[in-house]
Amino acid sequence: MADEIKYEYKTLQTVRGTDGLVISKMQKDGWELVEQAQGMLRSTLNFRRPKKPLPRLLIGTAVGGLVILAIVIGVAAALEDGGEKKDKSNKPTSVTASAERSATSTPTTPGSAAAEVITPQNNREFAALLKTPDSCDSANPDFATKHKGKTVAFDGSIVHMAPHGDYDTRYDFLLGQGDKGPNTGIGPAFKYEDVNILDLKLTGTEIPATVRAGDKFRFVAEVGEFNAKQCLFFLDPVSTEIR
Repeated sequence: MADEIKYEYKTLQTVRGTDGLVISKMQKDGWELVEQAQGMLRSTLNFRRPKKPLPRLLIGTAVGGLVILAIVIGVAAALEDGGEKKDKSNKPTSVTASAERSATSTPTTPGSAAAEVITPQNNREFAALLKTPDSCDSANPDFATKHKGKTVAFDGSIVHMAPHGDYDTRYDFLLGQGDKGPNTGIGPAFKYEDVNILDLKLTGTEIPATVRAGDKFRFVAEVGEFNAKQCLFFLDPVSTEIR
């Protein structure tokens, strides 16, 4: 049917207790709550909203523009073909070759590549840091000062987690390198402070409803400060992939 309403859909996961805020925000943006499923710690919210139809005038203009563009390309190709034939008969070969070299030699702009994520595989300093026998080792403040604000990635596990202050859904996480969880004995004592489960930005094939000490992840995080008195290396989560 020509007047049938077509919808776009979106699914969000929220920590229980924040559902109302999320639903209100989505409704202000034109979304309609279709289904709400509550788990022990998180809720799944399904929304939909009508797709905006493409204006007929815009469609007609686009089609007309394509037709004109095809005509222009055809004329340009014909003129170029005629010009190439003329150049071949009147100009020396060396001039054409020089022009081709000039057209194909495009300098590379410095710094155009995306910032590299620091891993134990591409950074010896970080690889050595993860193997330090003491979490108070001087390598910790040195690395934090040098690389503050940069992104690191490593395979690790949750050593300990506890509620942050009086909160029920915000936590402090102590992270360690490797797979030993609470039995981790080497490397920095990495800490995520005052974050909820959503802040971890969990990824992977099966997202758990909750996390606990001993769970293994691929942590991607932004380097923060090192607290020398507590021997804690603070990080900010970027993503957390289940292993």
